[in-house]
Amino acid sequence: MSFTGIVKNELSKLELEKIEAISLLSAILKTSAVIDKSIKISTENASVARHIFNLIKSLYNVSSKITVRRGYNYSKNYIYILEVNSKVNEIIDDLGIKTNIPPSYICDDDVLTRIYLRGVFISCGSINDPKKSRYHLQFTLSNLEYANFIKDKLNLYELNSKVIKKDSKYMVYVKEAEKIGDFLRMINAIQALLYYEDIRIYRDHKNMTNRLNNCEQANIDKVIETATNQVKDIELIDSIGGLDLLDDKTKIVAIYRMKYKEASLHELSEIISLETDTPITKSGLHHRFTKIKEMANKIRNDNKNNRN
Repeated sequence: MSFTGIVKNELSKLELEKIEAISLLSAILKTSAVIDKSIKISTENASVARHIFNLIKSLYNVSSKITVRRGYNYSKNYIYILEVNSKVNEIIDDLGIKTNIPPSYICDDDVLTRIYLRGVFISCGSINDPKKSRYHLQFTLSNLEYANFIKDKLNLYELNSKVIKKDSKYMVYVKEAEKIGDFLRMINAIQALLYYEDIRIYRDHKNMTNRLNNCEQANIDKVIETATNQVKDIELIDSIGGLDLLDDKTKIVAIYRMKYKEASLHELSEIISLETDTPITKSGLHHRFTKIKEMANKIRNDNKNNRN
């Protein structure tokens, strides 16, 4: 089962007060019901179908007709179709689903707003499994005004949701991992939240470790490249007997570099300070290697001019 299915299973088992049940059912029917002379709701989740059946039964004392069909294109999933043929107008009016924006009593406080958004997710929401792919939460809706309404409700909780058009539908989505976790907490999907946060923390730790390793490797590569270039400069100077032209302090640095070809400047400064009993800092080494490089570059330029 997908992570979305797991979340919806958990949500469909939560207990509700009567006013909460009205808000939840209003959201579900608004986003998934086909209304004519009857009300039809389709879902691939058996637990959600059972939940909707029980809500309608408890609120309106109406038993929905349930039909089970094989999914489209020979899908292994079943589609559960609930059909309500009694009290249709009463249910529609009571749940306030005739207009694009639900009446204020459906979600007029914090608790009912959270319940309503839970219902929208149960009906038309999806969330990527954090273990398998990028972080992504979305709701697929058919009306722009209603999509903006849902976006605004989500953003009451600072979820940074946005709306884009996709084909003939409108998608309200959230991309930030922490915000998706906040949404799961907000709709009371606690077990799903614990799983999600465990995976998110693991992935964040793994990414941080990789970045640190990459940074450390980059530093090592830089040290090796610098030391290699310094060795090449010294070898060039030595090839023409030019080491004796260096001042004593710079010559000592050149000798120690050839002796410790892969040492970093920090390591080399400690070695020279210890073995010569004359302290030298990294900046002091850098200054002397600059002199060596200048001499090596002069030799290269002279060789180039001689060839020309």
